[in-house]
Order: sequence, then structure tokens, then C-alpha cells
Amino acid sequence: MDLGRRLKELRGDRSRDKVATAIGISSSALGMYECNKRIPRDDVKRRIADYFGVTIQQLFFED
Repeated sequence: MDLGRRLKELRGDRSRDKVATAIGISSSALGMYECNKRIPRDDVKRRIADYFGVTIQQLFFED
């Protein structure tokens, strides 16, 4: 599974704005990650993983 699809799945029915604000990024950045147009920096990867309660390994590398 690719990062974008995984992020959309984890976000579920929560708004992009709500999730982005909680993570500390812009909603447009989150949208770019979800569309696989950008890859988050390492510090953002950690914040995303922490927010969703998963490891970076699970988020970025496991199918």
C-alpha cells in the first residue's frame, strides 16, 4: 500500500484540516502527502505516526 492511501485510510472520516492542525502542518501539505506528490520530512513523519498511533515502519514501509 502506498503512503497516500494509508494516510487516507488512517484519517477516515476526520477532516483534513483537523488532522493537519493536530499534526502541525498545513492541510495542503497533508493533501500533497495523500496524493503522493510529496514525502514528509523526518520530523513530520514522526508526528504523523504519533498522531495515528502507529510506527514509522508501519506507516511508510509495511503493506
